[in-house]
Amino acid sequence: MKLVFATNNQNKLTEVQKMLPDSIELLSLKDIQCFDDIEETAITLEGNAQIKANYITEKFGYNCFADDTGLEVEALNGAPGVYSARYAGESNNSENNMQKLLTELSGKTNRKAQFRTSICLNLNGKQFFFNGICKGDILLEKQGQQGFGYDPIFQPEGYNKSFAEMSSEEKNKISHRGLAIQQLVAFLKSID
Repeated sequence: MKLVFATNNQNKLTEVQKMLPDSIELLSLKDIQCFDDIEETAITLEGNAQIKANYITEKFGYNCFADDTGLEVEALNGAPGVYSARYAGESNNSENNMQKLLTELSGKTNRKAQFRTSICLNLNGKQFFFNGICKGDILLEKQGQQGFGYDPIFQPEGYNKSFAEMSSEEKNKISHRGLAIQQLVAFLKSID
């Protein structure tokens, strides 16, 4: 089965590819020659995932899935949420995003947060949604070199290290995206 993952993020693509069964050929946007900037204009993660998946299916005719992920911080009323990638501006700069978040949380004792991923799958004319949540805390400073995005400042519940200090295998077992992808994979296997 050929399936497009509507992302330009090579880190995400590699992370997901490791989790899919060999029977699924995962194609990137680059593989299908899609270089369009698909605007994420929804106010929910589910809505943004749906926009991206629908765009690829409608324009290119492929079965496709897309995700959107947000970091929701309790002390900031769920921010940055749907705006996580561009929290510090449209440049999508992870360093700036982390710095802004750490500044916003300066002096706050409640550092509870959760990562949430929503996946929209368009498959043979039908649409399915999968969600994953990973609860944890925002660290006082960056720790670790692995991962991407907010990984260096997010410590999942029950662990004494950040996502950026974990191997990709370890992270994929417990992460928001990992949990959502596990649901997607289980679903794809059930219909295979």
